[in-house]
Amino acid sequence: MSRRYLCGALVGVLATAGALTTAFGASAAPASSHAQAAKPSVMRPLGFKPVQRSKPARPRRTNNLAYRGGVGGIGVETAPTVYLVLWGSQWSSDPSHESTVLQNFLPDAGGSSWLNSVTQYCQGVAAGTITCGSSGRHAGNPRAIYGGIYQDTGSAAPSHPTQSQLAAEAIKAADNFGNHSSASNASVQYVVATAHNNSASGFGTQYCAWHSSTSSSYGNIAYTNLPYITDAGASCGANFVNSSASGATDGITIVEGHELAETITDQFPNGGWLDGSGEENGDKCAWISAGQGASANVSLNGATFPVQSLWSNAFNSNSGGCVLSY
Repeated sequence: MSRRYLCGALVGVLATAGALTTAFGASAAPASSHAQAAKPSVMRPLGFKPVQRSKPARPRRTNNLAYRGGVGGIGVETAPTVYLVLWGSQWSSDPSHESTVLQNFLPDAGGSSWLNSVTQYCQGVAAGTITCGSSGRHAGNPRAIYGGIYQDTGSAAPSHPTQSQLAAEAIKAADNFGNHSSASNASVQYVVATAHNNSASGFGTQYCAWHSSTSSSYGNIAYTNLPYITDAGASCGANFVNSSASGATDGITIVEGHELAETITDQFPNGGWLDGSGEENGDKCAWISAGQGASANVSLNGATFPVQSLWSNAFNSNSGGCVLSY
């Protein structure tokens, strides 16, 4: 994803899909006997330069996001719930207090004006739709977006989990929360957070985080691979907004906020809202440091967190742009 490809979705870099699949550990490998993991939508590190294509990219008909038609009728999360999963006994070491930051951020993100731009996007409309208006079923932004935490720390997680192992952990989390049907997972995302020095291959050099989905006996399940963000330092947002010592944790909420908003608007990649290059609403506004749409400290329901802006088709007389509120 262009600016996102300083932080983008895999669909926008199909030319590098083979290399990324290898780095993520067999993206098509089954998470279990009942699961098939989809290709991830990737947030790139700051300064990442994608492989140059041998052919010029197709010209864009519009800079805005358009609906891709959904997967199994689902394109957005109409009543989103996000669960945090702390995976592995390695969480006994949490030097940056990332679990605390996430447990504070996720409940306050719901219902905030920062996240509210997702509500302009919808499902139940024709593929190619750019403006929903009153049509379709719109993505939600409920105040009670946070569903709770699953501390799966009784045994060690793999030291470098593959995508199929992360997908299997998301399925395990769905079981833990009693979400045993397609209906109960229709607007749900599981954030699988791995501990300090316990990330999947490629973290900090090829990606900061990614979201994907997997089939299972509980229906399609949306999940995020969220590594221990401060391990990557400035590559994944340390001091991107705040230059003080407290800015070392800026990337935690910048990166997770990116994945949260993208999953709401593209729950099962790539059936939701993307632009002509495959960029999602977070990708298009990633790592902007100055001017319109620059990442900033934003008040979310009374608490302040550093976050990036999100793409709004409705901004600037519907020509689109990156916004921090809606």
